[in-house]
Amino acid sequence: MNAPIPFSTALRERSSSAHSGSEGAGFMSDLMRGAGSRDDYTALVAQHWFIYEALEDAASRMAADPVAAMFISAKLTRLPALEADLEFLIGPDWRERIAPLPATRRYVARIREVGASWPGGFVAHHYTRYLGDLSGGLFIGKLMARRFGFETNGIGFYLFAEIGDPAAFKEHYRAQLDAAPWDAAEQQRVIDEVLAAYQFNTDLFTDLAAAKAASVVA
Repeated sequence: MNAPIPFSTALRERSSSAHSGSEGAGFMSDLMRGAGSRDDYTALVAQHWFIYEALEDAASRMAADPVAAMFISAKLTRLPALEADLEFLIGPDWRERIAPLPATRRYVARIREVGASWPGGFVAHHYTRYLGDLSGGLFIGKLMARRFGFETNGIGFYLFAEIGDPAAFKEHYRAQLDAAPWDAAEQQRVIDEVLAAYQFNTDLFTDLAAAKAASVVA
């Protein structure tokens, strides 16, 4: 008799194609291969600010939930780094110069909805963002540093100074997923929400590409 597949493994396997599709979206693909500009990168950082503001606000409210609290760590907090990046990239008036794109507004609304009432849904978005940041995000940060001549300013979002061993941190996170007291139905709901999170991310890249195209025409 085969041993049951750990939930973290099932989650990774079920979401791998959605993850690859999101990474391969045109806007992000261009940025990664050197066809994107510093302005493109700045536009992405600005949208990240809205997403992480919602996610970390939800984390502060979910911290009292025994399941959600297992995943919340101050070492993951990205908002201060994003704000420092935006000040460097845009200037001290960055708050007045950025606005959420339609896909970002939908993404943020969903994070706020599940973050107010559904621990599993919150964890789905938490997992999608932060484990991605600790995986491909570290590579993206190094790539952007080389591409645009950054040192630490501008890529603080991708630097996790308090996490000395990202691989070990991710392994512990996956162990927490496996330990979460979710039945099969709830596990499926969490997987579905992870897939939705990847779709929000793909939609964001589509909006970023459309905004770029519109600015060129203008």
